[in-house]
Amino acid sequence: MNNVKIDYNNMMTSIIGEKEGISDSDIANLMPQLKTAFKNVQNGRGKGWEGWMDLPYNQDEIADDIIATANSVRSWAESFVVLGIGGSALGPIAVFQALCHLHHNELPKEKRNAPKFYVEDNVDPDRMAALFDVIDLKTTCFNIITKSGATSETMAQYLIILDALKKQGLDVSKHIIATTDHSKGNLIKIAREYNLKTFYIEDGVGGRFSELCPVGLLPAAVLGIDIKEMLRGAAAMDKACAKFDLAENPALICAALKFIAMERGKNVSVMMPYADSLKYIADWYCQIWAESLGKNVHKDGSPAFVGQTPVKSLGVTDQHSQVQLYTEGPFDKVITFIAIEKFRTTTPIPHGAEDIPDVSFLGGHTMNELITAECKATAYAITKAKKLNYTITLSELNENTLGQLLYLFEMETAFVGELLEIDTYNQPGVEEGKKATYALLGKAGYDDKREELKNAPAKSEKYIVG
Repeated sequence: MNNVKIDYNNMMTSIIGEKEGISDSDIANLMPQLKTAFKNVQNGRGKGWEGWMDLPYNQDEIADDIIATANSVRSWAESFVVLGIGGSALGPIAVFQALCHLHHNELPKEKRNAPKFYVEDNVDPDRMAALFDVIDLKTTCFNIITKSGATSETMAQYLIILDALKKQGLDVSKHIIATTDHSKGNLIKIAREYNLKTFYIEDGVGGRFSELCPVGLLPAAVLGIDIKEMLRGAAAMDKACAKFDLAENPALICAALKFIAMERGKNVSVMMPYADSLKYIADWYCQIWAESLGKNVHKDGSPAFVGQTPVKSLGVTDQHSQVQLYTEGPFDKVITFIAIEKFRTTTPIPHGAEDIPDVSFLGGHTMNELITAECKATAYAITKAKKLNYTITLSELNENTLGQLLYLFEMETAFVGELLEIDTYNQPGVEEGKKATYALLGKAGYDDKREELKNAPAKSEKYIVG
């Protein structure tokens, strides 16, 4: 845990001031709720939809199988394509961006030492056509990920890929790996029919909490990432989060601060990493935060309408697009910065343009110093404006610290869900949209929904322009 540090001074009254800041007494007053939330999360470990909490400890044997399969894929495949959506896509994308070369797919083969990597997480027809323009089916392995095998977007992609493989007379069992449920759903039936290599998602692991199971571990291993070290990092964070001590449990203190802020109307959560490598961690965070916490009822059925809108941002890039709003806009946000102390590369800035003071001062520094200074300066400016923010600092970015970071956000989400007294793991709002899609496309069993759509209020041409 020395490798991940949380500095939340800029959330507190001592820095932000009495009006906007959070005081020690505010946290003390929350302690009874925090104790209940902590107890509920720990008592639920490994039960129901909290199976994800066991993943740092029960994946060793599976990891060996994953690594062996990944080595086999690496021996022949020039491209590895994930077919998935939501948690089945965002986790693999985030880990790929975090730990691989930032221009991985453009590197020559001898420098990559791993297949090119693509994640198809949408059904834009142009995107699927574009994929076929950059891969050779003969040297491509596809990993289809869906627990139910009923995810329309993923299964549509599967049908297209299956048809393409068959038309070229290729061995489906060589070119497709399935990640799905042990026994339920459609994909396991397909996997058995085509004798596909199959990895399993445990019953208690939902999509947005699935990165540390085969959903995320197989793509990572194919890319040469040390998945066992990721799991060790997650286990280290889990041990810290198993203590009811705000000085030692980073997820619990973050949950307490975010909850207090939400109760005061801070309904936007900005995730702003200062590293291109962590850009898609913000995307992954947006799903786990929004889908877990955006609920209209409490566990007891009473109205809730809670949640905090997540926003992804990237330092330094979005200093030039979003930070004006964060600094001078409404007091409705909590901003989380992620900083890295030691980057993998040191890039010096040469001297030059000595007669131009606005430029010459940069010479002799490094881009490492520049991005670190910009992170600190942005946090300072936002703090000066009395806006709540805190900083997560990684000593360096590697498999262990990334595993810690992912698990930190999972635990924080679980604790806040309990503080809000909601079901953190369901997603009825998503299901409603799925049902409407099924009805519109004529899926059997959705006649009532089709009728409902038919009887929806008619749109007026008066309110349509163009």
